[in-house]
Amino acid sequence: MKQARVLVVGDVMLDRYWFGEVSRISPEAPVPVVHVSKTEERPGGAANVARNAAALGAKVALLSVAGTDEAGDNLARLLTHENINVVLHRDAGLDTTIKLRVIGRQQQLLRIDFETWPGHEVLQNKLADFERMLGDTDVVILSDYGKGGLTHIARMIELARAAGKPVLADPKGEDYERYRNATLLTPNRGEFRQVAGGWKNEEELTRKAQQLRTQLNLQALLVTRSEEGMTLYRDGEALTEPALAREVFDVSGAGDTVIATLGVMLASGADLPEAMRMANKAAGIVVGKLGTAVVSREELFG
Repeated sequence: MKQARVLVVGDVMLDRYWFGEVSRISPEAPVPVVHVSKTEERPGGAANVARNAAALGAKVALLSVAGTDEAGDNLARLLTHENINVVLHRDAGLDTTIKLRVIGRQQQLLRIDFETWPGHEVLQNKLADFERMLGDTDVVILSDYGKGGLTHIARMIELARAAGKPVLADPKGEDYERYRNATLLTPNRGEFRQVAGGWKNEEELTRKAQQLRTQLNLQALLVTRSEEGMTLYRDGEALTEPALAREVFDVSGAGDTVIATLGVMLASGADLPEAMRMANKAAGIVVGKLGTAVVSREELFG
């Protein structure tokens, strides 16, 4: 895994946590009053994907956009300690995306999001860097959080596939046409339902998954299904791994851990079923941690 080279491209953000005690309800509204006693910041979004890949020992590069603001400075500083080759374009017209979570009694009480979209000129420059960085990677991970950082995703997939690089994409929204020709998509159950509609049984789910896979010319489609584990759909087969979590504490960033583990395993020479098995194990570990977290190589293989 130390030889695995992974390029992560997508929407980065700063995850802020306010931890405190809840002892009463506000007299102003029927909401809890949180007395904040501790604050913490962590890289989030595509940056959390990169952190997870680096924690497994891979050589990781991260390409993204952030604002020239205090949150962007903090994000850049945090990433310098993660053993990641970071190419972070700074845009003065952009507010770095922040997800602020208020935690009381070890439970998330509230999340507040701050975000704007990056400028077209900055994204064009990012595309040029993407072409340059392609030659030094084994697997490309596109982490789409719907914040505008992957406006040119179709072109990125085209360039990566032309260079013979597998492309893994964590999708967002209802327009999956933009992910056409990717190697693998990793929607969660809710995201897949948003695009394909509901299903009454396993057979109908399989039919819809294979239909979407064929329609988008994907090598595989991996649907993460929470307590039902995850299912990998390839040509003529559907492989399911049951959920392994002993205790679900926080699902924040679990999808980041899944796609990062998949990417590192594939870059290390594993096949897709083996990569899925390890990604499922990693997901079972990370949901037992609070907030956006990583799984170490020792935890995964211990």
